[in-house]
Amino acid sequence: MQLRRGGLDASAFPGTRTIASSIPPRAFAALLLGNLALAFGPWMVRLSDVGPAAAGFWRLALALPFLLVLARAMRQPAHWPGRSAAAVIAVAAFFFAADLAAWHAGIHLTKLGNATLFGNVASFAFAGWGLWLARALPTRMQGAALLLAALGSALLMAGSAELSARYLHGDLLALLAGLLYAGYLISIERVRGSVQPLPVLILASAFGAAMLLPFALATGETVWPTQWSALLLLALGSQVVGQGCLVYALGQVPPLVVGLALLTQPAVSALIGWLAYDEAMTSLDFLGALAIGAALVLVRLHAPPPEPKSQEP
Repeated sequence: MQLRRGGLDASAFPGTRTIASSIPPRAFAALLLGNLALAFGPWMVRLSDVGPAAAGFWRLALALPFLLVLARAMRQPAHWPGRSAAAVIAVAAFFFAADLAAWHAGIHLTKLGNATLFGNVASFAFAGWGLWLARALPTRMQGAALLLAALGSALLMAGSAELSARYLHGDLLALLAGLLYAGYLISIERVRGSVQPLPVLILASAFGAAMLLPFALATGETVWPTQWSALLLLALGSQVVGQGCLVYALGQVPPLVVGLALLTQPAVSALIGWLAYDEAMTSLDFLGALAIGAALVLVRLHAPPPEPKSQEP
């Protein structure tokens, strides 16, 4: 890792973009689409008839054939990226597999709004990692966006995310999952500069599935489902579309913006919980969702242009 006076050299982290980077419109759109798709994941987990870790296994395993076909169509065929990159992806897969096992267990023990909100504590952890990496404080607009996002999260917590002893176990599992998810995002960010998005996602999915299946069997979970629709939708929506768009964006969007975008998931999941399970939304929920949306607009509209490249004589 290279060091410079006053901070880290970003070139030591291939593919990493600092808070001063511009945001490509296509990558930003993919980021939002990915988070929208991921927000439906908790619903599909509840509808499935297998255990929490088993649901994670099927999410990854069923997605693999679709990812392989998509990678071939996009001219990003799966390949072995080398020992060092594969090691980083394996570490990312461990964090992701542990995240799925903890989060899926928490989904069954708390409200959808709670599970998604606590599960996305990675939002602030990943944004903070981006600030540390850049060795810089956020600009005024970025700071305002962070404050708006924090306010929105607090309003969601006060509204749909009901804090009570009844949901404590599920909330703690979701919180643990969020911390593990931050480890996954940081690991993927480290490797995205040298490996294309689909090969990264294919390897991470394969490694993660290989870790989750033995765990599900060892803990006596129901592994073989009686109905496949929810698991198939979970694989397509959360892994192929959701993670596919997110991994694509991670190579181009600053961690600060990725972290803020993750907070759209609790708002959407709270709406799903309201419509599907009568988990009532209050005016605080809607205000929280608006605050998070405003934070994203603010950080997107005030993204500075890319810095000009210096020309060597």
